[in-house]
Amino acid sequence: MNRVDHIGIAVSSIEHVLPFYEQTLGLKLLKLEEVSSQGVKVAFIDGGNIKLELLEPLHKESPVAKFIEKKGEGIHHLAFGVQGIEERISELRDKGVNMINETPKQGAGGAMVAFMHPKSSHGVLYELCDKTNIKEDHA
Repeated sequence: MNRVDHIGIAVSSIEHVLPFYEQTLGLKLLKLEEVSSQGVKVAFIDGGNIKLELLEPLHKESPVAKFIEKKGEGIHHLAFGVQGIEERISELRDKGVNMINETPKQGAGGAMVAFMHPKSSHGVLYELCDKTNIKEDHA
């Protein structure tokens, strides 16, 4: 793991919570994007030393919608920046970690992503986020 890339926060409505981040906390919106493969609308917020990723479900079957239904809005995942995501997945599996994604999927900003199952990581949902093939880090 190279670094913490971002913290994912599940929200019911980006439009509703964005004023808190921008006006109350004084943080800057970097980008809005839909990630259909994950069933979410995403807002990246510049948190200074780390990005915050607000995740709004696009439909009721989205994993984020199910998370909000079960646990409510709040911290959803912690993402680690990695290089060579396929090799990281293999290394983690060799160490007994169950992966939600056995192969990487396209994520926000063009990154390739894969999630570890929280049962293998003491209740925390971790994301591997590989931006190696992205020419510019948009988010």
